[in-house]
Amino acid sequence: MARVELREVTKLYENNVVAVNRANINIQDKEFVVLVGPSGCGKSTTLRMVAGLEEISSGEIYIGDRVVNEVAPKDRDIAMVFQNYALYPHMTVYENMAFGLKLRKYPKAEIDQRVREAARILSIEPFLDRKPKALSGGQRQRVAVGRAIVRKPQVFLFDEPLSNLDAKLRVQMRTEISKLHTRLETTMIYVTHDQVEAMTMGDRIVVMKDGNIQQIDTPLNLYNHPKNKFVAGFIGSPAMNFMTGKVVQENGLFFNEGRFQFRVPVKFAGILEKCTDREVVFGIRPEDFHLADNASGIAEKAELTATVEVVEPMGNEIYLYLSTGTNSLVARVTAQSESRLSSLQNMKGNRGSQLQLVVDMSKAHFFDAQSEMSLSPLRA
Repeated sequence: MARVELREVTKLYENNVVAVNRANINIQDKEFVVLVGPSGCGKSTTLRMVAGLEEISSGEIYIGDRVVNEVAPKDRDIAMVFQNYALYPHMTVYENMAFGLKLRKYPKAEIDQRVREAARILSIEPFLDRKPKALSGGQRQRVAVGRAIVRKPQVFLFDEPLSNLDAKLRVQMRTEISKLHTRLETTMIYVTHDQVEAMTMGDRIVVMKDGNIQQIDTPLNLYNHPKNKFVAGFIGSPAMNFMTGKVVQENGLFFNEGRFQFRVPVKFAGILEKCTDREVVFGIRPEDFHLADNASGIAEKAELTATVEVVEPMGNEIYLYLSTGTNSLVARVTAQSESRLSSLQNMKGNRGSQLQLVVDMSKAHFFDAQSEMSLSPLRA
């Protein structure tokens, strides 16, 4: 297996359109790294440059200790799993999985051993004699993964492999791919636009926007310590809530949104003191709202009254879509009891219902309104 490193890698298209801008990524041996971001952010282009399917405009790509800029895709010792499976329709599952090895003139016995071992790992042994049209989407995806496994490459590349599957199958397949990574102990680079996939699968995540890397970190650090407003809003479902307001000095340091004002949390005081009379962005995640009668254990808190616009019961929790008059918010709260659930659901039919909420200020985030960079204190 091998590490993969991108050093100042840039991809320019015609008219100097920048698809990827000076990307620096260091992926360790046996690591599972996910590239994530909205459509057009450059994640698939980055993966295709690693595979050799796109020429890089500048920079260097290392696989192991070898610079592979000029190395043909077939000689990079990588295997790629595509979004559309890319199976040969006229071949059986066995023939599809064996095809790459036959081209490389492996002995028949070794080809058979590798194909059957991969089929056993992926639970597709009963389908080896079928053709792709006789398989479900999930089975086809397993075949595509199996075709990569038999190669025993240094690096596996996955380009949005689950995007054509239904929601339930996506959950199942992402678990299978994570198990496969543990079993094979190989380097994997995985591209997706789905931040839930990224959070659940990756050892580390590379968040991209407009061809630029925004942050590279573990899932937990991305969630709790986003470097900027984009990362904070992209990672997490439902997304983080944002309010723009001013920092004001009135017998203490306060954030004032207009209809919602609260004392700046202690840990932010030193930083936000320098932002007095300037606009900043306050961020809070949906789960950090609490119903007023269920917030006794919160040490540092602010109270918020909002208008309930939509109520979405989700079983053990409820999504509340709220309005402060100037901002739309989403709160994720636990029902606690059937009577509480019933009262919240009744608000659904009463437009303009007011709800008292408590915000856990120990979980607050602040961002500069101009640069959108985080104003959070440095981590110890």
